[in-house]
Amino acid sequence: MGEPSSAILERPSLATLLAGFSSGAISPANVIDEAVRDARACQVAVNAFAEIDEVGARDAASEAEQRYREGRARSLEGVVIAVKDMIDTRGVPTRYGSMVFVDHVPEEDAQVVRTLKDSGAIIVGKTTTHEFAWGVTTASRVFGDTLNPHDHNRIPGGSSGGMAAAVAYGAVRAGLGTDTGGSVRIPAALCGVVGFKPTYARLPVSGVFPLADSLDHVGVLGKTVDDVARICEPLGIQRDKGDSAVRRRIGVLRQIGKVPLASDVAEAFENACSSLRLQHDLVELAEDNLFAQCFTTFAGIVLSEGGVAHFGRHDLSFIAANYGRETASRLKLSAEVHLAQYANWQQSRRLFMDDIDRMISTFDLLITPTCPCVAPLIGAEEVSVGSWSGSIREALMTYTAPFNLAGLPAISLPIPGPRNNDLPIGLQVIAKRQSDEDLLSVAIEIERLVAAGPHAFQGHP
Repeated sequence: MGEPSSAILERPSLATLLAGFSSGAISPANVIDEAVRDARACQVAVNAFAEIDEVGARDAASEAEQRYREGRARSLEGVVIAVKDMIDTRGVPTRYGSMVFVDHVPEEDAQVVRTLKDSGAIIVGKTTTHEFAWGVTTASRVFGDTLNPHDHNRIPGGSSGGMAAAVAYGAVRAGLGTDTGGSVRIPAALCGVVGFKPTYARLPVSGVFPLADSLDHVGVLGKTVDDVARICEPLGIQRDKGDSAVRRRIGVLRQIGKVPLASDVAEAFENACSSLRLQHDLVELAEDNLFAQCFTTFAGIVLSEGGVAHFGRHDLSFIAANYGRETASRLKLSAEVHLAQYANWQQSRRLFMDDIDRMISTFDLLITPTCPCVAPLIGAEEVSVGSWSGSIREALMTYTAPFNLAGLPAISLPIPGPRNNDLPIGLQVIAKRQSDEDLLSVAIEIERLVAAGPHAFQGHP
């Protein structure tokens, strides 16, 4: 592997942190001192931060200290998080990954940010994103490439690559990202962290720069499912406190669309399935062309709605002169889309939603690999997996984008690779619409099972 970071940090879990704050064993001010230092180190090592708000974080930590002294602590009082650079933060530069907005400082927080701050969370900084979240590599000719903490020669995924890299590095335990076709789950899988995309519209997107309105989700990334769940609670998604260990019926999708699994991913996924079979009933599913048109449909809708988002702000000549080459080329294609094409893509989406709802109706959950391969090398534009080859975007999004089309809640969990030194691999778990609370609850149990391995519970059905 190429130059993995030797400074990957282990921060206390959010549960441990909050308990320490409550008992007085841990000081929010001291935690912020460490968080600022670690964010700066992370910025140098892997370029995961676009902005570090040292002054704002220290002011918020002082308030947290006082609230704990006075017995007025809120649910996330003193918890340090980061926020993707697509999400507005009042008084903190928010560039959306683009030079066009290099001097942009929002006057208001996005609604999700305001909710977390009102719950006591402290924002240490903004994490890097692909320009306007329209890509899967978190690479930038202007701001520099974000690197995978496990191998600096590889991408972290995108477009929430900075957030995933910051969590994997250990600069923060959790934070906010966005997910239009996998932008939370892909980098979570490639960096070995947890990435949760709730049901469509479950979290508000007010104050989030749009990519494609009918596909955009706000999501949460964290070191563990418990960390993610704690961030979700003040946002109105509280995990089911019932018995998460009940036996469940899980549909297994080994391949989605035409992109096969790389051998190491296939082996890791089979090992995870073996672990889950000890506690759950797994049913192998044939795709039967259900996902055949998903990537084409998804890409068409993004092209159409992305054009609306940007042409409402700038004309093509401005875009060509000021946007990055990749984004500008996509918007040039967008200008050629006809409304009839968009209508057809949305109709294809509706038919797919009906089909996937019918499929999942007979199961408690579906599982798939999150991505068909491990993190590609920086600079790669195409990926080969088995006999298939194609764009890096299609390779990494084929397994995640269908669940943006459907609007179903999905979470990516890290699973052990076949060898100890393997790059991270992700398991994607999908639930029925509006079953976000149950998904978080069962994901904690699945996380425990797959981390332990298939032999850990032998003799204990």
